[in-house]
Parts: sequence; C-alpha cells; structure tokens
Amino acid sequence: MRAPDNSRPQMEYDLSLAEDLVDYALSLKFEDLGEPVIHAARQRIVDSIGCALGALHAPPVSSIRTYTQTLPDGPSTILFSQKKVTPEAAAFLNATMVRFLDFNDGYFGLEPGHSSDNIPACLAVAQAEGLCGQELVLAMIIAYEVQMQLQDAACLFRRGWDHVNYVTISASLAVGRLLHLSRGEMVHALSMALNGHIAMRQVRSGELSGWKGASAANATRNAIFCAYLARHGMTGPSEIFEGEMGFFNQVSGPVVLEFDMFGNSQNQDFRIQHARTKLYPTNGEMQTAVMCAIGLRDEIGDLGNIKTIKVATTDVGYKFLAKDPAKWRPETRETADHSLPYTVARALVDGQITRATYDAADFGDPQIIEVIDKITVHEDPVLAAQMPSLANRVTITLKDGRILEKEAGTRTSPRIGISDGDLEVKFRDFANIHLDTQDIQTALEQMWTIDTATSFDPLFRALDLT
Repeated sequence: MRAPDNSRPQMEYDLSLAEDLVDYALSLKFEDLGEPVIHAARQRIVDSIGCALGALHAPPVSSIRTYTQTLPDGPSTILFSQKKVTPEAAAFLNATMVRFLDFNDGYFGLEPGHSSDNIPACLAVAQAEGLCGQELVLAMIIAYEVQMQLQDAACLFRRGWDHVNYVTISASLAVGRLLHLSRGEMVHALSMALNGHIAMRQVRSGELSGWKGASAANATRNAIFCAYLARHGMTGPSEIFEGEMGFFNQVSGPVVLEFDMFGNSQNQDFRIQHARTKLYPTNGEMQTAVMCAIGLRDEIGDLGNIKTIKVATTDVGYKFLAKDPAKWRPETRETADHSLPYTVARALVDGQITRATYDAADFGDPQIIEVIDKITVHEDPVLAAQMPSLANRVTITLKDGRILEKEAGTRTSPRIGISDGDLEVKFRDFANIHLDTQDIQTALEQMWTIDTATSFDPLFRALDLT
C-alpha cells in the first residue's frame, strides 16, 4: 500500500479545522484497523451495490446514464456495464444509483445523512489510480468517520442547508488520500470543493425531484474534480471554515470536533460500525413509523374499521415529511418516499413497505387516499426531545371505540442493523432480477474479500449486465 506523496512542494495556510481534518485523514493507516472495522466496510459495500442494482432503471439514473454515453472513455467503470468514463462521472452515476431507493445505510446525529454516498467516489478513484482493496477500505472508513463526526457536531437542515455539504468534506478527504495528495494539496482540495458547492435544503422540500437522489452524488463528483485540480497545483480559498465569510459563519454555525474521539488504532471505535442498515426502502426518519403501522395492522382487521389515525413524530419528521401539501398527495417517487402520511397508509394497506410501494401508478389508488384522509400528523415535543432516536407513535381509533397504539424509536427498538446473511438476502433480492446465480455468488465473494483485492475488475465483470 503506497504512502501519501509528500515530496511535492508544501503550501502555506492559516487554516485550523481543515488542517486538523487533513491531518487525521493522512495519519490513519490500514494497519490501524481491526477486523471488525474492516468487516463493517465489507458490509457497506454489499449493501450499497445491492441498493444500486435496485435503482438500475430509475428515471434519474437513466437520464444520467444517457448523458454518460456521450462522454469519451475513461478509467472508471459505470456499475453494471462495460462503459468507463472519468472518475467524477462514474462516481456521479454510481452514487445516484446507490442513493435513489433511499435504502442505503443511514445515520442520524444532529444532522441526518448517508455515509455510503461516499463509496462510489472511493471506488471510482481507486480503480482509476490502480489501487488495491486496502486503500479503498481505508478511504471509505475515513469518509464515514469524518461525515458522521460532522453529523454529530452540527445541524445543517435547521439553517436551510443540505446534509450533503458534509459529504463534500468527507469525500474530499477520502479522495485526497486515495490520490496520495500532500497535506497542502488536500487542504486546497477541501477548500475548493466546499467553497464552490454549497447545497441548499430545498432539494428535500415540497414536491421532490430526481435531484434528491443525485445531490450527494454531485457532492462527491465535485470533491473528485477539486482533488484532481489540487494534484495539479490549483489552490483554494483560505480559512474555509473559520473565515469571516466561511462555513461556520455562513452555513453551519460553530463546529467543535474532538479528534481524540475519532476512530483510531487505540480505541477501535470507528463510526462506520455505527451506520444503520435500513429495514425498509424509505426515508430514515419514517422507519419506526412503518414499524408501528405494520405492528398494528393485524389488530385492526378490516381497514374500514378505522375512524382516525394520529401520527406523532419529531419536529424533523413533521417539517420534512408531513408539513408540505405535496406530501399528502405525492406525484413523484421522491416525494412519496419522503411522505409520512403516504407511507403509513401504504404500511397499513399492504402490511409491508417494499420497492413497489412507491410505484407512480399507485399514487392515486382510492384505497390509499381513503386511508391518508384519516391521518393527522403532529409534532410531539417529547419525541423531539429524544432525538436522534427517530421516534414515532401511531395511534389508531377504531369505529367501535377501541384505541390501538404503538411507539418505537431507534434507541428502544432493536438496532437497525442486520447480519451478513440478511445482507446477502437483501443483495440477492435486487440481483436475482438481473444476474445469474454464478455471477451473484462471484460478486458476493469479491465484495466479502474487497480488502484483499489487487484489482476491482473481477467485481465489475461479475456485475456486468451488458
């Protein structure tokens, strides 16, 4: 495994947090990672590529794929094809596939986010640079660590900014490490990427568009572009975090990171081990609401017995999943999978939430609309105070006067994480539609041994659908 190249000329800065983040990214070595940490990275690869398979024919994915067909050949493979393009283009398309179904892993601190958004960027650059599996895994773990530590440190959505701004930071550091940038070059890469690509929260407000699933992918695309620019001598703004018009004052507010609490060789407490695998292909804040609705389903009998349905949620759940009129009559998949009333109604009608839950043909189903019209959603300060537990409570009053109620939160419910066997079942559920049994087995073997890989070509070949 090659060490970062510090032979290129060093540049001077007066940055604080940027330098600290870069120093952490440069200090970590693969040898610092225990087996449980490495295995967590393998799990994230299996889960993420499975989610990408499930989004293969999604409209935003098709739009981006059509665009990539116009690009000249490059060194990085587009998943499920033989087409190779630039690392930033491959990362953009592959990460959109990972994110589209809203089924990839998630984490909720003061800010929500999906650290697996970083994986396609790491894979695209690692392949382009001819690196090995150890370097890929290390970059992934750096990305997870930085993004999730930032999510714990400061909330962006309450200030109107999107969580993918943290992806820009984490991806810049992971990619910089893969490119063996010097300390100075990595600081400049981070500064350029963050200054030039601040994302607004409007992407998740009102009627949601195809860009919802591409926003984080775009953050990684920008990170790759800026990292390559830095490799060739481009410099970025100074004091990107602490400056008068920097990230702290303009976007996040104060951010304090305790670097001695970051994952390291001594504590072996890396954030990648705290990422949560979703049970349902829908927004993370709604996972426990779905649990509650499904848990009550058998007690209701005929849905015509329902008089009212009250959903108590957090301030986040109300603001982003129920407040907008569009969430009560979704017209796009992106809006539906961020609609608390629609998703609770579908859980009650179907007894489950699957990929088919958000098929556009069902949005106007009279049975679904009838159930939605019995739902009210309100913010419960008690549940909000439990953040980041993501608690929800569903209370159903029946026409005979009976009241059924269930409450669940991620602190009191079983951990939203699954075994290797369950991850394989999830992967095969996506893969069986597209791949034969042997290719599925080969792909799984490649992913479960990704840290030993000397080339990523065998994985891409096993996943090739052309």
